[in-house]
Amino acid sequence: MALYSEKVMDHFRNPRNVGVIEDADGVGQVGNAKCGDIMKMYLKIEDDIITDVKFETFGCGSAIASSSMATEMIKGKPVEEAMKLTNKAVAEALDGLPAYKMHCSVLAEEAIQAALEDYKAKK
Repeated sequence: MALYSEKVMDHFRNPRNVGVIEDADGVGQVGNAKCGDIMKMYLKIEDDIITDVKFETFGCGSAIASSSMATEMIKGKPVEEAMKLTNKAVAEALDGLPAYKMHCSVLAEEAIQAALEDYKAKK
């Protein structure tokens, strides 16, 4: 059995929404000292809808794929819906992650939550 699904490999090789939003409405950064992965999410929000999302991730392929998939899953969604995104949903959308890489999907969830909290604090 392959270690990573085709979706993980696709999002790793061709990540979506990479970059920075200079005038972001919400920014969240999280990291895991144990594995060294760092994720930063930028959100542009209009009328409580996420109109744009970008990320910068320093980490392994699973971290990059999780960031990419998570941004795809919340783009165009209402803030309240994005708040409900779980790491399990991210991992399932990637057709699974190895158990020892599940922390990468947790980081994606936490980075989005942090960016949404930042947005709410600025409102």
